[in-house]
Amino acid sequence: MITVDNLKKFGANTEEGIARCMGNEQFYLKLVATVPGQKAFDVLREKASAGDLDAAFEAAHALKGVLGNLSLTPLYEKVCEITELLRAKTDMDYTEILSEITALKEALQEICEQ
Repeated sequence: MITVDNLKKFGANTEEGIARCMGNEQFYLKLVATVPGQKAFDVLREKASAGDLDAAFEAAHALKGVLGNLSLTPLYEKVCEITELLRAKTDMDYTEILSEITALKEALQEICEQ
C-alpha cells in the first residue's frame, strides 16, 4: 500500500502535494498511484527514440504538469530536463535521460505496489 512515508523517501514533497489536493491525503495517494500507468511515459520514449521531437515534447510537457502538481520531485526534475531539451529541439541521443526517467517511474511504481 502506498504511503506518505515511502513517497517522502522517494523524494516527493508530500506536504506540498497534499496541500494541492486540499489537504486530502487519501485523494493525493490515489492520484499518485495513477502516475506510473500514464501513457505519456510510453509516448515520450517512443517519440523521442524515433526523433519526433514535437510529439515527444507534448508528452513530456503533459507529464511535467502531472508530476509537478503532485510534487513528485525526483521524477518531475528529470522530466523538466527532457522537456526543455525537447522544447529547444536539441538534436541528441535521448537514451540516457529516458533510462533515468524509466528508472524513477519504476521506483515510484514499486512504492505504489507496496
